Amino acid sequence: MNTFPAGYFRSPWPAEDGGPQRLQNPWGHPGLNLQAGERLRCTTRNTLLSTMTVLGDPRQVYLLTHSALRAHWGAATTARVEQIDPVSLKTLHASPRLPGGPMWPGGMALHANGDLFVVYGRYAHRLNRALEIQSAFQLPIDQAYNSFVILDAGCIVTKNLSDTQAARLTVLTPDLQRACADIDCPEPSIARLSSRGNVLYVVGVRSIFRYVWQADLQTLALEVSWRHDYTSGTAQSYGWDVVIDGLHAWFMDNGRHNYLLRMIGSGLTPTANRLIRVSLTNSQDHAAWEITGLSHGSITNPPVVDTHNGLVLAYDSAHSVMRAWKMVDPEHSCNLQALWTRQIGCASHMILYPDTGELVTNDYRRWGEEVVVLDTRTGKDKARVRSGGITQGVVFPSVGWQRDLYWSSMGRLARIFVE
Repeated sequence: MNTFPAGYFRSPWPAEDGGPQRLQNPWGHPGLNLQAGERLRCTTRNTLLSTMTVLGDPRQVYLLTHSALRAHWGAATTARVEQIDPVSLKTLHASPRLPGGPMWPGGMALHANGDLFVVYGRYAHRLNRALEIQSAFQLPIDQAYNSFVILDAGCIVTKNLSDTQAARLTVLTPDLQRACADIDCPEPSIARLSSRGNVLYVVGVRSIFRYVWQADLQTLALEVSWRHDYTSGTAQSYGWDVVIDGLHAWFMDNGRHNYLLRMIGSGLTPTANRLIRVSLTNSQDHAAWEITGLSHGSITNPPVVDTHNGLVLAYDSAHSVMRAWKMVDPEHSCNLQALWTRQIGCASHMILYPDTGELVTNDYRRWGEEVVVLDTRTGKDKARVRSGGITQGVVFPSVGWQRDLYWSSMGRLARIFVE
């Protein structure tokens, strides 16, 4: 059973993917429960590059955006946090521009202490709820840092986005001071970090490995007995973000692509992309499944793991295919039994409502994006609405406070609601 992560503020959606395990489901918040005769509608607003929304106290919604054009000339970019009206999406309060430097979609989360933390570019910032800067920290490597997780101990862990040199972990206290010396990973890493409790998971460009926070020594220790080389003997490219379901780690590979406006047709590795499972108790217990079997398959985000209903959903964004399996004996061998496969232009992080068996995803078609709610048991649409975005979204949605959700898609933010 998954419990609320102790390092985070208790809200239905305090961080990207709902929390550091990347289960992509809300905490204590019901599904949309769409009924016959109901439909989806949306309200939208233009933004700079929107990355994600998170929820604080009731009716509090925070939006993270960043600049981009300056990066084309090698100039430093910035980020900003807004508190927005939960219905109209209008800005209620905004932070100052936050120094960032190198451009890459960053991350934002509400810490258990009630403050907002942002990692964007090579800076970490702590903001209060009025969006005033409380402290800042310049991260050591002049590269973009790929968001962060908060361990149960309250530490913030981040790393640089690296595909050539070893990634470096930086661990910060809530006051944004170093909690320990920086730690070099055994290899580069593109994917965002994941964690469960005080255990940190890193998907490198060749293998997945983990660290344990040792409070007595005040450091992260590499667990040398747990590591799986998922590329060995293959022509696969690197994996993206990993889902930690409490029994297994799940992620997808062939993450190398040339995404600009859409993921469709963007795969650069001449093999099919795969869903990969690694047991949390024994890294020698692992398996991989091709999702479509089509060459140049690719993704840029995590799969969806429904521990409540025993389902796994994975996809090939380069070929617009999603596939679902039923987990068989998940506590032991965890074989997968095929349920359904469908064409759908999905590429973004998603929202799973386990109680109603609803999945929120995107479908990019006719040079535009639609937000879709589908039934996880059958793969069939329950409702869809065109969100107005011209790019295929690859960033982070969140649930809302009512029968609604927020969909970030680069230059546009949409509130999707049931009518």
